[in-house]
Amino acid sequence: AALVMRKSLLDDAIDGIQLGGVTILLLSFFVISILGSSLPIIFPVIAPAYNFVVGIPSFIMSIPTLLVSAKDNFPTSPEAALQLFASLSVSFKQYLHEIPYKKCVLFFSWATYLWEANLDVRQRDRMHEVRRPLAVSSFVSRQAYLEANAYGLDKSSLELVKNLVSQIQTTLIIVYDAIPWLWNASGCLLEGATGSTGEIAHSLVFFVAATLISTVLSLPFDLYSTFVVERKHGFNKQTVGLFVSDLVKTLLLTVVLGSPVLALFLWVIGLTGSQFYLYAWALLAVVQLVVIAVYPTFIQPLFNKFDPLPEGELRVAIEALASRLNFPLKKLYVVDASKRSSHSNAYVFGFFKSKRIVVFDTLISQCTTEEIVAVIGHELGHWKHNHILRMLVAIQIQTFIIFFTFSLFIGEVAMYQSFGFSTTPVLIGFMLFQYLYQPLDSVLSFCTNVLSRTNEFEADAFSKKLGYGEQLKSGLIKLQIENKGNMNPDHLYSAYHYSHPPLVERLSALDDPSVAPKTE
Repeated sequence: AALVMRKSLLDDAIDGIQLGGVTILLLSFFVISILGSSLPIIFPVIAPAYNFVVGIPSFIMSIPTLLVSAKDNFPTSPEAALQLFASLSVSFKQYLHEIPYKKCVLFFSWATYLWEANLDVRQRDRMHEVRRPLAVSSFVSRQAYLEANAYGLDKSSLELVKNLVSQIQTTLIIVYDAIPWLWNASGCLLEGATGSTGEIAHSLVFFVAATLISTVLSLPFDLYSTFVVERKHGFNKQTVGLFVSDLVKTLLLTVVLGSPVLALFLWVIGLTGSQFYLYAWALLAVVQLVVIAVYPTFIQPLFNKFDPLPEGELRVAIEALASRLNFPLKKLYVVDASKRSSHSNAYVFGFFKSKRIVVFDTLISQCTTEEIVAVIGHELGHWKHNHILRMLVAIQIQTFIIFFTFSLFIGEVAMYQSFGFSTTPVLIGFMLFQYLYQPLDSVLSFCTNVLSRTNEFEADAFSKKLGYGEQLKSGLIKLQIENKGNMNPDHLYSAYHYSHPPLVERLSALDDPSVAPKTE
């Protein structure tokens, strides 16, 4: 309890930042009230922010006039609608020429970071609580609750530091034009080695260099997470050799598989002109389907060993459940997840009539046969309700929005020049666009999480209807305790970040009498 309640240096720093922020805000109001309209003259650097703030009241007051004007000018015929659309398109394209891209990127980047940091701090405050919430006190011991909070606090500390360092790195990269420097260095390296100056080859060298740099920058945090945080709380089973092996394999796969896909995308975009977003979207959909088909069979076995689940009570129970649901089960595997971590899971994969079920060996050691079958029933609920297809469709919609929006910026010379580029390479354009797209991406990711949580509730209900409601509840509780999952999440934090509902919400839904088990 003392360990959970104790405030670390990081907590003191957070409190100091919050107090300093309030102080600065109060001082700002005081200075503004004294200096008034002369403030932007004395401090020209804050003129844009000052003009924006003082313009808010007049904008609010003008809203009724704007609405009346919009109503009066609303198109009443298809010709008028087309004319309005053309006018808005011209205005939008003109506006794109005038956007201060670098300032916008820095603003969006810091706004997103501060929002997510605020959520992290809210969640961290929850994890300092030592009293169990009433909703979990009946099935989670105080010791288990405190251990979960201690694990969460250690992960939170690492994540807060990592995110701050990453944000500072991003800011320095943008402010000091590190991206054009790396692009030019990649071009010099390519030309010196091969004499080639083609954009696709240049982009591939840049991609490899950026991947290596990103890996090196994140490596200290990955090492600390694996060999300090995870080991301290009894989860990590990895050796240094296995960690290095995984790292090398991941890098090689990224370069060997990612480079041809990137080259193909760049070629398609260059070939198809202004309508490239349709072709790039279709190409990515095909690539995603190929990856879904190939990854479990050819890539994942490079990292884990998959063996047929041994004959016995568990195999018989899973096969009986699959037969009962007419699930086309072809293979039933157990994977050696325990060689890296004691975290547990189970999943279903495969297309059409060739489905496979994978059970983590850690799940087998942590749960009873009936509980594991209940978890498998949940996974089969995803299959029965076509959740995988539903998520694929959602991802395709998100991908289409990304490519279509990118098509509006790809040829915008002002964007490239704002970041120090004299040319307009497609890969660079997409990287810069991703910075601009960050706020919309956060909104779409939140929507995807909402859909995912809805799917999880439906899968839970499906398992309950099969008659495994109580077994699923006990299995979920065991997995939450064994994995030291968060028992008391902040509602905003969980709504924004979680793809699965919190445990208490899932248990409450399983207790809903309107979802009754089938009697047959």
